[in-house]
Amino acid sequence: MTAPKIQKLFGTDGIRGKAYEFPLDQKTVEVIGFSLTQNLSSQLGHHPSIIIGRDTRESGLPIQRALTKGAIAAGAMVSSAGVITTPGVAFITRTTPYDAGVVISASHNPFQDNGIKIFTPSGKKLTDEMESKIERDIFDNAYEGHSLLKLADELARENNKNSEADSLNRYLDFLTEEIGNGLNLSGLNIAIDCANGAASNIAPQVFKRLGANLAVIHASPNGVNINENCGALHLNDLQNLVRGGGFDLGLAFDGDADRALFVDDEGKLVDGDFTMLILAESFRTQGKLKNNLVVATVMSNLGLEIGLKERNIELIRAQVGDRFVLEEMLAKDASIGGEQSGHIILSDISLAGDGIITALSLLRAIVENGTSLKALAASMKTYPQTLVNIRVSHKPPLHSMPEVMTAIDELEKEMQGRGRVLIRYSGTENLARVMIEGENQDDIENKARRMAEFLKQAIG
Repeated sequence: MTAPKIQKLFGTDGIRGKAYEFPLDQKTVEVIGFSLTQNLSSQLGHHPSIIIGRDTRESGLPIQRALTKGAIAAGAMVSSAGVITTPGVAFITRTTPYDAGVVISASHNPFQDNGIKIFTPSGKKLTDEMESKIERDIFDNAYEGHSLLKLADELARENNKNSEADSLNRYLDFLTEEIGNGLNLSGLNIAIDCANGAASNIAPQVFKRLGANLAVIHASPNGVNINENCGALHLNDLQNLVRGGGFDLGLAFDGDADRALFVDDEGKLVDGDFTMLILAESFRTQGKLKNNLVVATVMSNLGLEIGLKERNIELIRAQVGDRFVLEEMLAKDASIGGEQSGHIILSDISLAGDGIITALSLLRAIVENGTSLKALAASMKTYPQTLVNIRVSHKPPLHSMPEVMTAIDELEKEMQGRGRVLIRYSGTENLARVMIEGENQDDIENKARRMAEFLKQAIG
């Protein structure tokens, strides 16, 4: 293994990259498993037990085996949860005596990518300190050629069918019997897009058990079709199905089902901002909206802020990324937080975003109000917003580039207080994102293209 120069490997959502390439090549993943186990052992005072699940990518099983091999070599007891959603692993980790849960997934990315997310039993992700220790072990080539790694190879190849079936059944029962308790979906016609991902074998069972009439698309994973023109990032198929099929609504998950987006009976998008407003109103009615506030991100539409304000509910904006949303929620003791992308956290249920729980909560609001998704979503007016992504070679701090800060300032002055400019880097890819919000779609798109071109030249 030849490691490149030292760099931070953990982003806002764990480690992510091209499958089989550094840091997701076999030997590096073995070191991650070994290092994780050794650091957990030091912290806990005993060898940890770890549960590992994955989404439907073809690279998932080899990466799981490599991580298992490293963990076993360092003394961990490792169980497989098989193909399961990211929040499913968080649930199993939280409700059974595991010391850590690991998900092999790159969420909404294409099948060529993969990633490693690690949960503590509380549902939180690893601390910065623990991530730094693992990164240091990787770049120090720690454990390379360790004799125990060779001995662990056969153990890592053993399938644990019992733990996989048990994990799936426990998660299904939790969703239908606890989250879906008393929720009767009979009479509702729902279209579901599973993104050929981890929800393919889970979501249809949940909504059928609760009585919904279902049409399911993109639930035939083959290892290379996850998120491919389907799911939460590509809603066209779902929108066409709902428009032409007489459905009450449609819902779409991403590859690991930690997010959910919806379309109403006319196929119109109901994103995470709408969802948070509807759930905030529903939770307040039920007396479950803690401290009368919602945590969203700087990317959330101005319409959410206004809609909440009209209901005397405070909006707090965090940095983009579920990690930052969760930190703010815990600091402010909030019960609802999330992102426009459909990644919603309901902290009294789970500290991990769960697309199926989000969907069940939204459906409960629809059923209890005796109305439609379209009617509930009509309570929020959105302001035009546009987003341009620019691929960049590196990510220098924006505040270190005075010419960029001046350009942002001038653009905001040009909008005369009737819009917002937000520029940030992706936490998982080498992308700079330019978001502009304002009153006129054509105008903000022109401004976004202008700023994107400027950034491309400034950063390279």
